[in-house]
Formats: sequence, C-alpha cells, structure tokens
Amino acid sequence: MKIVIWGLELTAWATAGMLAQSGNDVFIVNDTQITDPVTLMGSSISNEPGLKDLINQQFDKNNLQFIQSSSAALLSTHFISMNPAEFEHAQNTVSQIAKQGLEKVLIINQSHFGVGYTDKLQKILDIEKDQAVVYLAENISEGEALKNIRKPTSLTLGSTNEWASMMTRSLLRPFSSQLEQLLVMTPKEAEFAKLSITGMLALRIGYINELANLAEQLDVDIEVIKQSLGADPRIGHHYLAPGCGFGGNTFSQTIKGLANLLSEKRQSQLLDTVLQENEKQKEQPFRKLWRHYECDIHNLNIAIWGVSFKPGSAALDSAPSLKIISALTAQQANVHIHDPEALENIEKLYGGHPQVHTYRDKYEALNNADALLLLTEWPEYASPDCEEMKERMLTPLIIDGRNLFSKELLESLGFTYYGIGR
Repeated sequence: MKIVIWGLELTAWATAGMLAQSGNDVFIVNDTQITDPVTLMGSSISNEPGLKDLINQQFDKNNLQFIQSSSAALLSTHFISMNPAEFEHAQNTVSQIAKQGLEKVLIINQSHFGVGYTDKLQKILDIEKDQAVVYLAENISEGEALKNIRKPTSLTLGSTNEWASMMTRSLLRPFSSQLEQLLVMTPKEAEFAKLSITGMLALRIGYINELANLAEQLDVDIEVIKQSLGADPRIGHHYLAPGCGFGGNTFSQTIKGLANLLSEKRQSQLLDTVLQENEKQKEQPFRKLWRHYECDIHNLNIAIWGVSFKPGSAALDSAPSLKIISALTAQQANVHIHDPEALENIEKLYGGHPQVHTYRDKYEALNNADALLLLTEWPEYASPDCEEMKERMLTPLIIDGRNLFSKELLESLGFTYYGIGR
C-alpha cells in the first residue's frame, strides 16, 4: 500500500519506518532541500534506539522515499503525525488532500491537537466520497518508540466510519500480534481518553514528588513509603518514582492542553498546579546544592550526570537539566556534563560557553568536582565505581535527583548524599 506520512516528529519517523518494514511503500513529505533523512530527523530523533538504522535501511530498499506535498496529496492513505502546536498546518494539509476530489481517502491522525480536533479535520472532507479522518491514540515513549509500535498491548481508535475503521485495522494488522485490546470509540472520546491518561500519569508523578518533599520535612524516607504505596493493588508501582520533575515536549504540551481544557470548561486549576509544582521540582537538586554550600557556589566545579529529559532519549525538551545548568552558570559555577546520548544537543545549546564543558567519559566529568548532580537515571549510572568517584572528586558530595543510588552505601564510603525525599 502507498502511504504518506505528514510531520517530522518522532511518531512520524517511527511509524514510517515500521510501515515500510512491513512491505508498504511509504512517502515522507519533505518540501525542503534536505535529501539526507538523518539530517532531516535531527539528533534528538535519530538517536532513538534502532530508528536511524531502520530509516536508512528502508531508504536503501526504496521502501521509504521523500515526496513533495503537492504530489503527496494525490495519494489516498495518509498519517498525520505532527506537533500539538501544528494544527493549522494539519488543516492546510487536509484541505490540500480534499481538493483532489478522490474517492475513499483515509487520513489517520496521530497528533495530540486536543479534544474535537479530528472532527474539525473531518469537516474539511467529503464524507459522501468516503473521505474519512480517524484518530489513532499513539502510545509512543521516547527510547522505546519502535517497540511501542511493533508490539503494542492496546490501541485506541477514534472512528465513526466503518470503512475507515476496517482500513485502519488492516494497516495495523502486522503490529497486532500481542494486542490485548482494541478500543474503538468516537474521535472525540479517543482524544479525551488520550488526554486523560497523560493527565493521570502527571498527577501520579506530581503526587509522589509532593510526598517526597513532605517526607524530607518529616524525616521519613520516601523510598519506604513508595514501597508501601506500590504494594497496594489499587495503586501499584507505575509512575511512582520521586525525582526532580518530568520533561518531554509532547508530554508537557499534552498536559498543558488538558489543563487549559479543565480551566476553560470546569474552572479547575488541578493540572495547572501540577505543572507549576513540577517546574519548582526541577530546581530541587540546585536548591540542595545551594543550601549545602551556604549560598556560595562561585567558581565551584559541578559535575552533572544525565541531561536528557529521560533515559533512552537524547532530547532535552523541558528537561530539568536546562533549568539547573542555567542556575549554575548564573552563579558562576563551572559545569562538567556527561550524558550517554544528549551531549551533541547540549553542545549545540552551550557550545563555546566558558563555564560549560562536556565529557565522553562519565568519570572524567568528576575530576576536581565539588559535587555531582545526577539528573537522568541512565542505567549506566546505576552501579558506578564509588572508589574512583571519590578519588576524582574534590568534595565527595552527591545530589541524586532520581534516587538512583544507595544512600546507605555512599554514606558508608564517606560521601555526603542528598536524595529526593530521603
């Protein structure tokens, strides 16, 4: 089948790669002069595990190709995978397709524009010609994008058109081997379901962080409390990891969208509060460092392990590290950064900054460090050589923004340790 992908988000590239690998002829809309797919993807997307190799492989096989928008509009099967802020672009895209007057046009919207936006796109089309837009709630998580598409356990489809539903299920059939449930509802209900799930996850993160901050004041270890919460089958362990706040552009934008909807329709500030508190939470590692050095970190060497917004991703979107690096440099501290994937993106932001230095070796970043701030829980940080850390550091101070390390072990080895809620 010939399929057009509109958009250059991670979802667009991952969807394109997997559909091409399944034997489809997939066309990515590209009206730029860039001919190299990896360049067009950018480093934050091309560093997604397995994605760059898949895209290059499918381009080499001609299963994937670039196409200009004017030619793309002549085809009948489309995926729209755009940023939540690109709804006007999506409208123009659908209008361009509608002008062709084709029979049986299927447009699968994977974008999180908000509740009711798929219906707005549908109004541009001629339903009498079976020109249909369906909403497919993508469940892609950065770092696991290909896995999420290849073997989803559940899918939510928003459609009121029987033919469009049948075609969408047919397209997804290669990825349905482990599917436990396919939920079909109206597009508006599916959009609201997606927003609701994201909002619930944000509430859980916000709640455990609030408990962690309270635990510190009560001299209680939040890790013990977390175990108790998770042991209750009504709650479980998922998304109950206290830390220095969440990031991610799409995740944050989706929550903001739901927060705005709650505020507009219900005058509710529930998620606005979660977002505000999350921004404060991102500052926690810096505050702990600030207090430890009695408000004077001028000329200190501060090492940072992990700057991406989550492990498995090179993206810096709304990452806590950005706030902390800005705060450190504002106080004239020297920042020594290591990250397994995100150094290229950091260097683009801070390249040439006299106080910001990047290291390919995590231990080299610790040389003469007055503190280590762990901000992203990459697996390679979980079991470090503590003796080497202590030898390299000027001051054995660790501020663990993800509660990744053993507090008891580090303190027994002579480190000063601060966690979140510990």
